[in-house]
Amino acid sequence: MNRARVLLLNAALGPLDYRVPKEAQVVPGSIVLAPLGPRQLTGVVWEPDRLESEEVGDNRLRPLIHIYDLPPLSEALRRLIEWTADYYMAPIASVLRMALASSSALDGARTVTEYRATGLVPERLTPQREQALERIADRQGLVRELALAADVSEGVIRGLVKAGAIEAVEVSIDDPFATPDPDHAPPALEVAQAEASGEFVDAVKARDFAPYLLDGVTGSGKTEVYFEAIAEALRQDRQTLILLPEIALTEPFLKRFTARFGSEPVTWHSGLRQSQRRRAWRGIATGDAKVVVGARSALFLPYRNLGLIVVDEAHEASFKQEDGVQYHARDVAVMRAKLEQVPIILASATPAIETRQMAEIGVYKQVKLPDRYGVAEMPDIAAIDLIQDPPPRGRWLAPALVQEIETNLERGEQSLLFLNRRGYAPLTLCRTCGHRFQCPNCTAWMVEHRLVHRLACHHCGHMMPPPRACPECKEEDSLVPCGPGVERIADEVAALFPEARVAIVTSDTIWSPAKAAEFVGRMEAGVIDIVVGTQLVTKGYHFPNLTLVGVVDADLGLSGGDLRGAERSFQQIMQVSGRAGRGEKPGRVLVQTHEPQAPVISALVSGDAEGFYTAETEARRDAAMPPFGRLAGIIVSSEDLGEATQTARLIGRTAPTVENMAVFGPAPAPMAMLRGRHRQRLLVHAARSLDVQDVIREWLGKLEWPRSVRVAVDIDPYSFL
Repeated sequence: MNRARVLLLNAALGPLDYRVPKEAQVVPGSIVLAPLGPRQLTGVVWEPDRLESEEVGDNRLRPLIHIYDLPPLSEALRRLIEWTADYYMAPIASVLRMALASSSALDGARTVTEYRATGLVPERLTPQREQALERIADRQGLVRELALAADVSEGVIRGLVKAGAIEAVEVSIDDPFATPDPDHAPPALEVAQAEASGEFVDAVKARDFAPYLLDGVTGSGKTEVYFEAIAEALRQDRQTLILLPEIALTEPFLKRFTARFGSEPVTWHSGLRQSQRRRAWRGIATGDAKVVVGARSALFLPYRNLGLIVVDEAHEASFKQEDGVQYHARDVAVMRAKLEQVPIILASATPAIETRQMAEIGVYKQVKLPDRYGVAEMPDIAAIDLIQDPPPRGRWLAPALVQEIETNLERGEQSLLFLNRRGYAPLTLCRTCGHRFQCPNCTAWMVEHRLVHRLACHHCGHMMPPPRACPECKEEDSLVPCGPGVERIADEVAALFPEARVAIVTSDTIWSPAKAAEFVGRMEAGVIDIVVGTQLVTKGYHFPNLTLVGVVDADLGLSGGDLRGAERSFQQIMQVSGRAGRGEKPGRVLVQTHEPQAPVISALVSGDAEGFYTAETEARRDAAMPPFGRLAGIIVSSEDLGEATQTARLIGRTAPTVENMAVFGPAPAPMAMLRGRHRQRLLVHAARSLDVQDVIREWLGKLEWPRSVRVAVDIDPYSFL
């Protein structure tokens, strides 16, 4: 090739043609550095027949600056990038950026200077130096890491270096990862597990696309089952990608993985340092990283030799990206498996209706694990009618639930209280004049967080200290919290059971894998009696001594007109119920509700999950809602309300008349202002057979609006805010 079509990491540009220097060679997928005016941008060489570019004569082409010494992006990954950009109506460069997610990984091999003890004892041995050498022992690391481990200042470590007691060592930051051993500690599987794992192992051996739904109740051993498929991929020297919905789930998962395979997998999530991301990316690109556990962004990494994809907790709404490229990782994972020609396992105790429907029509093969592993049994679930058994005034826990917690404490067993609401109270108002504290940037109330003494917006992050006086009427000490958050429930628990050891588990307290590991360690050591948590504790955790779960407000997600509100509430309560009774001790679940006859609550108490899903599925079918119809959201935003409104009306009145398609709106979005931008929404509802993306492209492509206005299209929306 003497000329190359290059897709640059700039969403505002289309592909551009460049001249390939005589001594260089490129192929589709080659990662290159190209000039653009005075700048230098990273890009990827693409097939000319797949991306159109302005015709430019050879004499006008600028030469590529550099071709990186890295494996080219595979054809399967390039097709995935094209498909994602096309389906989700995103700039292809924005999708490509997710594949090249570590700019430092593109450079050549790098080293870093680490330090280790030499065994020499310096003549001047102060107490701090002695402590440092004793605690460092055979550790090796950066100066600050050794200082932290020894609990001394960095100056003490540097002094030991000068004295010859610690020496410098050049270490490659791209050291190869340990390879997990497929035969390290194979589990003793029960009959149903062995049958399921055998099917998955055969699928990995077949080296072909095969989508599976692994539908197993909580505690049925789904993880152990798909671990055997990972073991087979390892035996074939192929890579496995495991997607998890939450970073906080990573640490408990790593412990289980290490126990089975003898070494940790490679992790990929937003909490990694730049050097860790670089090492992981290069290991994935070279095939050295055999098993990768990551958040949804790990889906676009350049795997050299993929053999299996697993999506754990596949029902989770957090797999849908809500900003930037608004893709659903579960669905894109299935497409990647198809393009890579590998099996994919969607594992869940409460599969989404969309996934169930794919299994129903035979697109996915369903593998069921209906029983818990070993002697563990599913917990008993009962409803507490808050009309008949209300909490005392100013309290939120019903007497029946309080009694059960007391019984659990007497038995030395652990309890979990679930409320999917962070902070102390969702609303603060003035009792004198009624003023409500609202975020200045969003249409949202400020949430009181007493642990950090702040009012916070959960949408834009705006924070402020709670004022002593009302800003409206200037009355002091008149502010009152309304409604409960997990912090308020924790306060109530502390008042009721002053001797109990209570832990609050939310994204405010468990913000990293290390924090999650600390929580797990404390639970396993039995130093926590009662956990008060949000949806962060509904999945992935296995605590055999946790026998009681109390759902504080089961009605929380049932109002508001959300298409998936009932389904999501059912999933969350089923998942959190699954934390109880996972060992030999039986579990019980108490669900506080004002509507014990609501279909969701009735299904939970009776155990009739199939009946609930059947009714929800038929309601969706009757309304032609997903998965039986299609939705697309068009969100118009601007810092100027008039511009946003005018643009939304322009889009609305130019909506095309298309058979089997209806356009609703525009109307102010429920979150009418977000991060300082006014928002209007239109909703497109279409038949399943309609290529709604092409209709929207042609429709919006004819229109013009001010540069200050943003128009975003959300295909298959999950959030309707």
